[in-house]
Amino acid sequence: MQFGIFTVGDVTTDPTTGRTPTEHERIKATIAIAQKAEEVGLDVMAFGQHHNPPFVATSPTTTMAYVAARTERLLLSTSTTLITTTDPVRIAEDYAQLQHLADGRIDLMLGRGNTGPVYPWFGKDIRDGIELAVENYALLHQLWRKDVVNWQGKHRTPLQGFTATPRPLDGVPPFVWHGSIRSPEIAEQAAYYGDGFFSNHIFWPASHTAQMIQLYRRRFEHYGHGAAHQAIVGLGGQAFLARNSQDAVRQFRPYFDNAPVYGHGPSLEDFMAQTPLSVGSPQQVIEKTLAFREYAGDYQRQLWLMDHAGLPLKTVLEQLDLLGEEVVPALRKEFASLRPADVPSAPTHASLLAARGERVETAPTAVADTVTGRSPQLQEQA
Repeated sequence: MQFGIFTVGDVTTDPTTGRTPTEHERIKATIAIAQKAEEVGLDVMAFGQHHNPPFVATSPTTTMAYVAARTERLLLSTSTTLITTTDPVRIAEDYAQLQHLADGRIDLMLGRGNTGPVYPWFGKDIRDGIELAVENYALLHQLWRKDVVNWQGKHRTPLQGFTATPRPLDGVPPFVWHGSIRSPEIAEQAAYYGDGFFSNHIFWPASHTAQMIQLYRRRFEHYGHGAAHQAIVGLGGQAFLARNSQDAVRQFRPYFDNAPVYGHGPSLEDFMAQTPLSVGSPQQVIEKTLAFREYAGDYQRQLWLMDHAGLPLKTVLEQLDLLGEEVVPALRKEFASLRPADVPSAPTHASLLAARGERVETAPTAVADTVTGRSPQLQEQA
């Protein structure tokens, strides 16, 4: 199982000091956080993609390449790669290039984002969000698996005899997670391709997350990728740690109360009771995270949001010390003891390379079905 953190790259005023970091400071802080994540033994750091203030995470591949050059083991991912408004040819080339630079230490999570205005900025219509996610990934899937692509869809110009370069490292495309909070179509899409499904359930109750994951697991099995309990699941979460729970709540409350995403809404206590937010001692965070298994089943990746809401860099680095030194080692041991032997580990470049000869890849050639992206020909065969 992989443990790590994700960032959305927000530039938020620290409510305890009134100071807002500059964009430069926030970007450089992200690098320091990634290096710290590797230092304390985390497996993954994921980087967001946003194109509007107050975010500075517009180019995750640039940041990931920089981090790759300054780390040795850390697996680099994205907390969102905008499949709806980023051209799939651009994604295919950028992430393959990054895959080579990082010696395979990358994967990515596709998503639609949570900012409506981004669609017209890139010539798209938000009402086509699901269609774009389905069609663009159908093309991306081919671009990484076919040396020469002939393709025609609804939302971009056709391709004739096109080859995306560079080709994926060792002929193995980066592993893809499909991220969604509320869209069953995305869970279906992940299941159809046998990809990972990442439920970033930081704002939603466990009952909703359980329904989404159960849908993905059932459909994963339906499409013949393995038993439902063998599907590849990732979960998001949020945590703030201190040696004792009272200090954690006292220190985090002003950040929670004023955070752009949930400030001036539910109380901290209500939000902790209703969502995965963990604010407390290391042991409390361990216990709450272990409870995710009760409704998500055995899963492969756990990421926490740690550097948001205006928290200063010093505080974030201290959080990572506690997370890496006390929380994650305990979780590794407990989750490993509970995991059945036939539940796969989180995919890596090495594991995908080793399994390459054992799988038959399928690549739909046109988009007709607005859920799976299956071509008319494939629908007739089904």
